[in-house]
Amino acid sequence: MGDNRLELRHLDIAADDAVVIRGVDLTIEPGTLHVLLGPNGSGKSSLLAGIMGLPPFHAVGGDIVYRGERINDLPIDARARLGLGMAFQRPPALDDVTVEDFVTALDAQKTYDAAAPSLDFDGFRDRSLNAGFSGGETKRWEVLKLALQEPQCLLFDEPESGVDLEHVAAVGKAVDQLVRTPSASGEARSGLVITHTGFILDYIKADMGHLMVDGHLVYSGPARDLFKHIQHDGYTAPAA
Repeated sequence: MGDNRLELRHLDIAADDAVVIRGVDLTIEPGTLHVLLGPNGSGKSSLLAGIMGLPPFHAVGGDIVYRGERINDLPIDARARLGLGMAFQRPPALDDVTVEDFVTALDAQKTYDAAAPSLDFDGFRDRSLNAGFSGGETKRWEVLKLALQEPQCLLFDEPESGVDLEHVAAVGKAVDQLVRTPSASGEARSGLVITHTGFILDYIKADMGHLMVDGHLVYSGPARDLFKHIQHDGYTAPAA
């Protein structure tokens, strides 16, 4: 098994029969945190769903390579066992599964006790997963969920969306700490964060930023510089 490197090689992704991502080349090295920016409907969430193998999104061209293995045709659970994990933008509610059930199933009590306070998630043990959660509670749980699952490559779909300003800092710092902390086996983690607002950049140390427009990756460069350009000139690629 190769190291924790995620490579997208001229990747095309379709939703059912409609191609929504075209020709994406991107490498995320171990120990690095990348951000993906772009307008609504540009394909950012579709890209993450395709990497994770979430129906109806699937690779129809190019390669998704993780740990040196081409994973285009692997089911979701096999990708998760390799070390991929995802925090969803709109996760489903599970009425009959409590937070405590989830923690117990993963034997992750110590991790929960250590991580929950910083995300203001104390007192949720008896709550059903995402059932009646506010938008901010849902996003904080998604970050905490990944801490419990211990993946090595972490995909975050707009973790600050719907989060009040008081908790954006907590979510951002938790994302950064999680990606920067080695896994239980001592392996360096990596991460890709989708952000639409850019607020989370105040709380994460992004190594690289990417701009997606109309399903194409049109620019890669320093994350803060890219966001400043977008604030001033909109979703256009900075001049070379």
